[in-house]
Amino acid sequence: MDMVGFVLDNLYLLIFLIDIILMIAMLFWERNDPKSTAIWILVLWILPLFGFILYLFLGQTFYSTRTFRHKATEDQKLAEVLKIEKMIMEQELKSHPENAEKLNFANTIQNAGGVLYTNMNDVTLLPESKKYFDSLLEDLRNAKETINFEYYIIRNDRISNELMNILIDKVKSGVEVKLMIDAIGNNKGPKKNIMKLKKAGGEYSLFHSTWTCLLSPRKNNRNHRKIAIIDGRIGYVGGYNIGDEYLGKGPLGYWRDCAVRVDGTAVASMQFRFLADWRYATKKDLVLEDRFYKYDTCAGDTSMQLISGGPDVSENNPIQMQYLNIVTNAKKTLYIQTPYLEPDQALADCVRRAAFAGVDVRIIMPNIGDHPFVYWANRYWASVFLRAGVKVYEYNRGFIHAKTLVGDGYYCSVGSANFDDRSMKLNFETNVMIYSEKIGKEMNDAFLEDLEYCTEYTLEMYHNRTTWQRFKTGVSRLVSGQL
Repeated sequence: MDMVGFVLDNLYLLIFLIDIILMIAMLFWERNDPKSTAIWILVLWILPLFGFILYLFLGQTFYSTRTFRHKATEDQKLAEVLKIEKMIMEQELKSHPENAEKLNFANTIQNAGGVLYTNMNDVTLLPESKKYFDSLLEDLRNAKETINFEYYIIRNDRISNELMNILIDKVKSGVEVKLMIDAIGNNKGPKKNIMKLKKAGGEYSLFHSTWTCLLSPRKNNRNHRKIAIIDGRIGYVGGYNIGDEYLGKGPLGYWRDCAVRVDGTAVASMQFRFLADWRYATKKDLVLEDRFYKYDTCAGDTSMQLISGGPDVSENNPIQMQYLNIVTNAKKTLYIQTPYLEPDQALADCVRRAAFAGVDVRIIMPNIGDHPFVYWANRYWASVFLRAGVKVYEYNRGFIHAKTLVGDGYYCSVGSANFDDRSMKLNFETNVMIYSEKIGKEMNDAFLEDLEYCTEYTLEMYHNRTTWQRFKTGVSRLVSGQL
């Protein structure tokens, strides 16, 4: 009993000493984000036992040194095989010297880790849900050889099961189907149809295993990508998940999102991204098998790049470089749509600088929140930008989930990455970077049309918050994007 009593009496002290060691580790070896470090030190200091458990399961990132760095190294080695694509930029510069600014932009992103600049693509913008799902399902029905499907969420509802039934039928007809979903996103997924897919001969994998998500802090590193590749020839990238709510049939009402359908050489990058992720999840290395690369080299003349980011490249995130590049290169207009307006300081400062320099900067954010901490964090950052002369609008038609940036009606980004810290540091994300006046005009026109369903947010509205709303703003600023 004396020994038990001694242990109990000193348990608190032991935990406190461990917490101090964790604090030292964060300061000197682990984290480079002062805000995140400060939050976790505060939690560990005030709530030693609870904070210790929470940090082990959600906060610590020592595991990424081993797990994700290995993943990044493998991806880098495989990317070496595709270096020939860089010759495209050199050839284009020789034949079209007037494209030097665009090519410098593309080269900056490629040097930061963005994969493959290509200029032989046909791109279709899909800013409306019904057109997106109609197009995607039709291409899936017409698949002849392979379907590779990587999404954050697939619900168990009408549209999701229609999609799953198509995949099952395709497997039965001899099409090779691979389906990968994030483990958190699959929480309410179509489990019966997934079993039918596997039974029919299709392949299915979670990006992280269920046990990983239960026992590891890697649960916080979600695979937020939305990529579909059909027959190695047609690719989709965007912000839509699969479910009825993304057709406007959920509690948030009308759903405004955006994606692109691509036919051309950029599909090779999408296929490469999927197969590298598939290798990470399943340990099956298919990245260099020719049967997955059937893209058309004469599909069109649109220039673009695929850009991916995640905790494996968090110190040099290509998506952050992409967003910084768009913002800093904009000279006339910069239009941003995002459900989560919580940038890091570097990105926020660049947006403010653009506004101070006279760029017409406009941001559309939701007027409702799908996360308890997002609504007031959005409004805090809106107030920061408003003081610099940025115009901010609340979307009233339903929920705006589109993650788009357009600079000068030419530099266009569409994808899964939000304008927030989580997308830059924690989630695995994928965007496309499109260099096109045609797509730029379509995106600008869609943005201006969305303004008809918006209310301008003002500093007066922000300052008129109640005491309770001010408290929620402070809490939201502290924790949003960290957990």
